[in-house]
Amino acid sequence: MGVKAQKASRGRQPPDAVPIQNGQPSHQGADAGRPPMRLGFAVKVLGRSDLKSNDARRWQSNPHLRVSIEYLHAIFLYLARHDVRMYRMSSDLAPYLTHPDLPQFHGQIAEARSELEALGKVARDLDLRLSFHPSQYIILNSPDKKVVTQSVKDLIAQAEMLDIMGQGPEAVLVIHVGGHYGDRAAGRLRWAETYEGLPEPVRRRLVLENDDIRYSAADVLAVHDLTGVPLVFDHQHHWCNNPERLTVRAALEKFLKTWPAGVRPKVHYSSPRTELREVKRKNKATGKNETALIPPIWTGHADFVNPFEFALFLDVAAGLEFDVMLEAKAKDLALFRLYKDLPRYVPEHAARFGLEQPTDADADPAEEGGAEDTGE
Repeated sequence: MGVKAQKASRGRQPPDAVPIQNGQPSHQGADAGRPPMRLGFAVKVLGRSDLKSNDARRWQSNPHLRVSIEYLHAIFLYLARHDVRMYRMSSDLAPYLTHPDLPQFHGQIAEARSELEALGKVARDLDLRLSFHPSQYIILNSPDKKVVTQSVKDLIAQAEMLDIMGQGPEAVLVIHVGGHYGDRAAGRLRWAETYEGLPEPVRRRLVLENDDIRYSAADVLAVHDLTGVPLVFDHQHHWCNNPERLTVRAALEKFLKTWPAGVRPKVHYSSPRTELREVKRKNKATGKNETALIPPIWTGHADFVNPFEFALFLDVAAGLEFDVMLEAKAKDLALFRLYKDLPRYVPEHAARFGLEQPTDADADPAEEGGAEDTGE
């Protein structure tokens, strides 16, 4: 099963080969043939309830990578129809692939090699930038060697899939540093030591992201200095965890310069949740369960991207070039909304992503009338 590349529906440029140096724009202007920056989303498709991201059946039902690949063909067709050029695949494409107690699943990549090759060709034809973001259980700086060994097995498998699919160096594996175990500096050093011993296919694709609790932008920059690993800047994480008080611009510039020449960097962007949270808990005085309304946690991701905050980020990032992976809870729906919002509110930034001015036909029916919420 395959799909054909579709024409861009929002006026994007063809993917010409353009020199990009360490995240900096080339000397050519945006209208001189340089490909637009991409916007993408992760894993689940909410705009089509029939599209599955991976074979999620339990092991008793014999799930397989081949089934996940069929699902991805359908998703890639959906992406092409909506002019989405960036997508994060599920890290569970090959179910139970490295499970130590289920050896019957260990050969899935070899068994599905031809299907992976065909899927990779589709992605290349569509100029689709792919990535993996392995789960939080992938911890390269754990003091427990068994945890590290299992983590490396998962990374090897995901790097192998990308290699078989014939994906270029922009297709990366994004992970966090891991735990700090009471000593953040020692945690950074353990990560660097593990990195040096990784197989070449993993080192070639592995990139490191700043997180929202433990390892800040300054921390991962220190890891880069030890290893040379490229870095992914997460905007929301930086606001939540930045004890060194690096400005967004300074941190972003430093992160982009960690990428190899000719490979466009990527960043993660999301808006924080702002609504009250309903938490059920027991009243100590009465012993009865109650529902309490408490403030949001700023590390939580909102369903959609606030276009005004995103525009301010793009103002700060003026003159820099990178692709943007949206980590909004509404997934593709959040991306499609941003496709509308950017041309409407900040057309100068919309042009950086190859987005055209909206027409009257693109108006959101929910916004017609423009009634203001009076709070009544």
